Amino acid sequence: MNSTIIPCLRYRSALEAIDFLCTAFGFEKQAVYVNAEHQHVVDHAQLTLGGGMIMLGSVRDDTPFSQHMVQPDDVNGRETQCPCVIVSDVRAHYETAKAHGARIVDDYEEKEYGGAGYSARDPEGHLWYFGSYDPWAPQPG
Repeated sequence: MNSTIIPCLRYRSALEAIDFLCTAFGFEKQAVYVNAEHQHVVDHAQLTLGGGMIMLGSVRDDTPFSQHMVQPDDVNGRETQCPCVIVSDVRAHYETAKAHGARIVDDYEEKEYGGAGYSARDPEGHLWYFGSYDPWAPQPG
């Protein structure tokens, strides 16, 4: 069985979130579909980083799926999951994210199990983890 897992997020200000995610975290726009009637509403967007992707859209309450999601500020900033993104130069990524306003939750740290990483929140409070440890890479030993 082949499988691809793509995290999906919702943002109150999706167009601003897209700009932030591209500038601070290094994503690239693959597709952005803005609502024809409401130009501030993103119906669907796909952002890539290396071989990975996230999908996102505007917070809305007019679809059945939207009833299953809440925003971090609705639940005191708590999350039940966060995207884990593997980057080759995590130190440089950390510095870029900080310079562009990412709220650092856990500072850059070398990990005992290998690699390094940090966690940050985007402007709407979504939690992200960026690290260099690649669980798919062959491990020594």
